Amino acid sequence: MAELITVNIVIGDRTYRIKTNPSDEEAIRHTLKTINEKIVEFKTQFSGKDMQDYIAMVMIWYATQTSADNNPALEKEMTNVLLKIEQQLDKVK
Repeated sequence: MAELITVNIVIGDRTYRIKTNPSDEEAIRHTLKTINEKIVEFKTQFSGKDMQDYIAMVMIWYATQTSADNNPALEKEMTNVLLKIEQQLDKVK
């Protein structure tokens, strides 16, 4: 089994440290880039909301995109990333 690496990720205006397989790092970074681009897009469309609202909007958008694409590999990747994000958010609460 591969050794896990620590990766610092940024979602919105927060930084999180997660552990992942080295082979998953590129996919995680690509997903994060998409998420952060969508946050910026939603911030321009819906001014006056807080960051948590934008993140929730992006997660709903991303989840429906995954379903619409019907791509099992992408769905698994996104599920793993969302679970890691959820775990990190639970720690912050």
